[in-house]
Amino acid sequence: MLVIQNLTYIHPDKDLLFKNINLTINCRNKVALIGNNGTGKSTLLKIIAGIFKPSGGCVYTDDLPYYVPQIFGQYNHLTVAQALQIETKLQALKEITDGNMTETNIATLNDDWTVEERSIEALKLWNLENLKWSQKIETLSGGQKTGIFLAGISIHQPKLVLLDEPSNHLDASARQRLYDFIQSASSALLAVSHDRKLLNLLDSVCELSKHGIRVYGGNYDFYEEQKMIENQALQQNIKHREKELQKAREKERETLERQQKLNARGKKQQKKEGMPKAMMNKMKNDAEKSMSRLKDAHAEKRNALSQTLSELKKEMPDIDKMKLDFNNSALHKGKILVCAYNINFGYGNKPLWNEALNFQLASGERIALKGSNGSGKTTLIKIILGEIEPLSGKIYRNIRQQVYIDQDYSLINNRFTVYGQVQKFCLSTLQEHEIKIRLNRFLFTGEDWEKSCEVLSGGEKMRLILCCLTLNRHSPDIIILDEPTNNLDIQNMEILINAINAYKGALIAVSHDEYFLKKINAEREICL
Repeated sequence: MLVIQNLTYIHPDKDLLFKNINLTINCRNKVALIGNNGTGKSTLLKIIAGIFKPSGGCVYTDDLPYYVPQIFGQYNHLTVAQALQIETKLQALKEITDGNMTETNIATLNDDWTVEERSIEALKLWNLENLKWSQKIETLSGGQKTGIFLAGISIHQPKLVLLDEPSNHLDASARQRLYDFIQSASSALLAVSHDRKLLNLLDSVCELSKHGIRVYGGNYDFYEEQKMIENQALQQNIKHREKELQKAREKERETLERQQKLNARGKKQQKKEGMPKAMMNKMKNDAEKSMSRLKDAHAEKRNALSQTLSELKKEMPDIDKMKLDFNNSALHKGKILVCAYNINFGYGNKPLWNEALNFQLASGERIALKGSNGSGKTTLIKIILGEIEPLSGKIYRNIRQQVYIDQDYSLINNRFTVYGQVQKFCLSTLQEHEIKIRLNRFLFTGEDWEKSCEVLSGGEKMRLILCCLTLNRHSPDIIILDEPTNNLDIQNMEILINAINAYKGALIAVSHDEYFLKKINAEREICL
């Protein structure tokens, strides 16, 4: 069981991340934690796991939670046994079986005589049985690193499991094992993920935002339906307030014009009747005061309506504020960009692929490049891009401009500011104010323009790349995306999907996310 009461976290730089968070997760509950990048999802998991200390509030758990982190290479210095938190037990077990039955070894093992057997079985479940306990994590692929931490669940059998983007880096078969585990797990789960299939396996959704946590009693599809209803109601409310504001402005104008006419008529009548000057001045002052009060009353009402409307618009999903436009003037559907005839690659005398590859790629096509980790997807991308040549077969390329977006967003130069990055990428003659308008379209406001690209989240870097791609006179002939959704939250994944669907050129996507591939209309596959 997990109980969170009035939890607050303030960054070391004194910025408030969230305040007065309350949440209860009962035994066997399986809960999704979602929210935009920067709302504090990963931080909240680390607080629950005991890695971070909260600035205020309390966290209660029946048992020590087991934490599966989002992998960024931060555990590369550990061995497999250290990452699994079994190194000291394995060492104690070895010494005991070698006859060194000290009190320290017995206390360390703590009657866990099956720890090695369980650990071997756990690694085998995730196809990691060939790893050695002393092997460094840095020698493993991203999928293997994630698999190590997932294997720890079977070893430690916790009552509460915390999962931070667990399907990142996993190939299709490993993802399926993860889904099977989630369905069969008897422990409580709290999962941060953008994987729709995973989210739909969970019982409820908790949305973390600046307003706190809101719980939706169903899986992600249910949550999405509810959000759609809420957003429709929000849009109707905005339209209603806009009409109210327009009416208030019209009434203000009509009232002031009418009052001005009355004042002018009264002044004319006063002169005609020969009223004393002192009396005329008094009546003039009274009229001006009356007009001023009238203006203030209308301005107060108009400002209140404007403020309400502004607050409502802030609640709109960011994706509804974005404008995506690609210049597709040089693209025409059906143009053959790549033809590959019996190509293969290899190291030494061993071919990389069991069968030589034959395919062609035309402008406008959407292709999913699939294969397990280590199957040669990155190698094929390099061949298509012309960075390397096949060792056998022929490949013909007719690509004028190409863009490769890798998992690390290498197109972004971390030494630049946000504005500087866009300015360097812009090959057209856009003026400074036009570039800043484009940045605003991709949700980079004036506060972001001088921000270093180094501090941007994965979702922000993806949006900045998309912004850069819309600045040139012509869209690229082909865009290649290598696991583009790994570091994106749900909102930024939807932004990427909308951008891809607005682009008319050829697209190759390396992804294990079936939802993403379906949404971008990947029409055929190259399987390795």
